[in-house]
Amino acid sequence: MDFNDTTQEAEFRKEVFSWLSANAELKDGSKDSLPAMSEEDALVRAKEWQAKLYEGGWACLHWPQEYGGRGSTPIERVIWGQEVSKFKIPGGFFEIGQGMAGPVLMMYANEEQKKRFLPPMAKGEEIWCQLFSEPGAGSDLAGLKTKSVLEGDTWTINGQKIWTSGAHYSDYGILVTRSDPTVAKHKGLTYFFLDMKSPGVEVRPIKQISGGANFNEVYFTDVKIPDSQRLGEIGDGWKVALTTLMNERLAVGDASGPDFEEAFNLACGHDLNGSSAIKDGSVRDKLADWYCQQSGLKYTKYRNISALSRGETPGPQASITKIVSGNKLQEIANFGMDLMDANGIVRQDDPEYGMYQMGFFGAAGIRIAGGTDEILRNIISEQVLGLPQDMRADKGIPFNEIPTSNK
Repeated sequence: MDFNDTTQEAEFRKEVFSWLSANAELKDGSKDSLPAMSEEDALVRAKEWQAKLYEGGWACLHWPQEYGGRGSTPIERVIWGQEVSKFKIPGGFFEIGQGMAGPVLMMYANEEQKKRFLPPMAKGEEIWCQLFSEPGAGSDLAGLKTKSVLEGDTWTINGQKIWTSGAHYSDYGILVTRSDPTVAKHKGLTYFFLDMKSPGVEVRPIKQISGGANFNEVYFTDVKIPDSQRLGEIGDGWKVALTTLMNERLAVGDASGPDFEEAFNLACGHDLNGSSAIKDGSVRDKLADWYCQQSGLKYTKYRNISALSRGETPGPQASITKIVSGNKLQEIANFGMDLMDANGIVRQDDPEYGMYQMGFFGAAGIRIAGGTDEILRNIISEQVLGLPQDMRADKGIPFNEIPTSNK
């Protein structure tokens, strides 16, 4: 691994920091750098910032310039991420579009569609969501049942999606459907994009334990989609979906929330059994484990950065990051809540203590979103360690002949 910038990379890093310094505010050490605000206000602020990025030539760095990007190298994208993390930056609305829908459109849409949809996506004018998971098809995405039927040059969609982040404020969505139930489940899927304001699309926000409602149920009742909005061939939707999922792994990244440093400081400032918690052997054992995990994640990222710098593409080892960081966040959040006792329940409004409560509420979901722990472990075991695949009883069986609990 090479931890040093090349001369060209160092110049790019200097340029990035200079632009950010002139247009954003440096962080002051707080995890929650931006003040709390409503979702509506946060969206307005995020769109203003994204437009500024676009005008400055910093939106979607790795995209081609003709589609609103900068044409940067993968390592320049990493450098941007490292530098922007030092500043108070609004976000959280464009990642699905720019990180998942955009790459799929670039690969499968026609040129007219690319020029129509990619620049507004890069500028933040239009927001996209991902319509994949269903009540009975989450980890086993290929088991989805939302039906698409072609009549002439128009598809009719009926079914339900769930856990769709941002559907309630999205303008467009990418959608996977079951177009042929008479073939094996991975073979009968077809992929589309659609206007979320289309007649027959109903979005119902799901209230979370944290009090937020950032993901939704989405219902389709005789929704019409022109065949021109199909991405990939009919029945080839799984191949297109895999393109999305590979980009999703990169877009999800680390679980955000309290980490080793915050847990260490909390242990130093709180008592346990009549003495400072940092003096307790079990607490020190936990902190040592989290420090090792944090260090392992850092050097795993450096390995990926080194590969990018050499022009290589990081492989499935990237799945390790999400597994470790998601579980670590859950453990640290539980630790903080326990150590603060009653304060862990009531101090949500305090940035220092509230992060543990929010981490506690959100960590379980992070271990599901973007690929469950079990799915990612399978990816690592099969594609990194070379272990045999899990046995599949439904392999090669037509989807409509797979036994279900209703039969």
